[in-house]
Amino acid sequence: MKYEFPKGFLWGAASAAHQVEGNNVNCDSWLMEHLDPTEYKEPSLDTCDHYHRYPQDLALFASLGWNAYRFSIEWARIEPEEGYFSNAITDHYRRMLAACHENNIAPVVTFQHNTSPRWLISSGGWQDQDTPSKFARYCGYVAKHLGDLIRVGFTINQPNLPSLLLRQKAVPDVERMPALPWVIKAAQAFGVAPDKFRPHTYASSPNDVEIQIQAHRCAVDAIKSARSELPVGWTILADHYQAEDGGEDTMEKFRRESIDVFLEASKNDDIFGMQAYTKIRVGPKGVQAAPPGTDLTESYGWEYFPDVLEESIRYVNGRINMPILVTENGIAASDDTRRITWIKHTLNGLRSCLEDGIDIRGYLYWSAMDNFEWTEGYSPKFGLIAVNRENQERIVKGSARYLGDVARANAIDV
Repeated sequence: MKYEFPKGFLWGAASAAHQVEGNNVNCDSWLMEHLDPTEYKEPSLDTCDHYHRYPQDLALFASLGWNAYRFSIEWARIEPEEGYFSNAITDHYRRMLAACHENNIAPVVTFQHNTSPRWLISSGGWQDQDTPSKFARYCGYVAKHLGDLIRVGFTINQPNLPSLLLRQKAVPDVERMPALPWVIKAAQAFGVAPDKFRPHTYASSPNDVEIQIQAHRCAVDAIKSARSELPVGWTILADHYQAEDGGEDTMEKFRRESIDVFLEASKNDDIFGMQAYTKIRVGPKGVQAAPPGTDLTESYGWEYFPDVLEESIRYVNGRINMPILVTENGIAASDDTRRITWIKHTLNGLRSCLEDGIDIRGYLYWSAMDNFEWTEGYSPKFGLIAVNRENQERIVKGSARYLGDVARANAIDV
């Protein structure tokens, strides 16, 4: 028996510019990767060289049967110095968008995916009151020059990630950051005081959250002014919270602060970018590690929980009423059969949500290729396609073919 997904359902995978393009030298992450001390296990360098190899990559994606691809346009390339926009880089992304259409792939574009131009961090970053207008200026420029070729736009990737990481004690709070040796070094490199050093991934204070919400709203207005017909939203990481004994109140507080406030800010958008990976256990004193013997994935100590997407979609749908596009969901695994099992389980969860009337527009797996996974470097393998970093050979995994078969049929076995 087969279940058919709605006509026009988007199938494919996702990436982010800094993680796949290579040599993104004008962004904040590049500079931080090359400092000593640094939070990064290794620098990104060439990554997958997707900046030059996108024509072959898009043709490969299309040959697998994917009909959509989410990627980001790199702010630090488009606007390498404040107020100066590169025509050459704009033309590059226009050619990339055109290549998507030539391969019958719907381009789903993120305007800011974790990285920022160096000059933005040097002028205060994501705690500064002027950042929303600067971000909106950039988004308006991209929408004007490239928006006619974009199928769906998302302003900011995971604005709630810093809040989630803070509650998981994966990043320091902004009060403690200025005393850390790597922060002192980075702040010096950017020419700011340590207490004014605020890359996007560390923007977790109440002020920082408000700056991101303002930036999103200003960006939406700028995009709509240029391309009123372009569906716009942002992507939120909505992992599944589970209360352990006595942790119910703490869990609700954490979820309000790290998810709900961002859902509230999404209510006037056209579409919601849904991202989910794992289960977060919360006890009375905060986030708890999974019990010994719990099945974990190969990244960040995340718990293996393939029900996460269904659980999270149902939670989000209960709070905002708008179309949902799954923009990230996946597993880091060296054993690709584990990835296929994950995808099969996840898609059955999507089927259940769709049968209950939830408006879901597509599923974009994270990630298209094994890539640079931020502070973890190249060790986590999320990709549907492996990359030999010595010669940039692409090696298609069985999971890529499985997702492509589903995409061609627009159906799964049940």
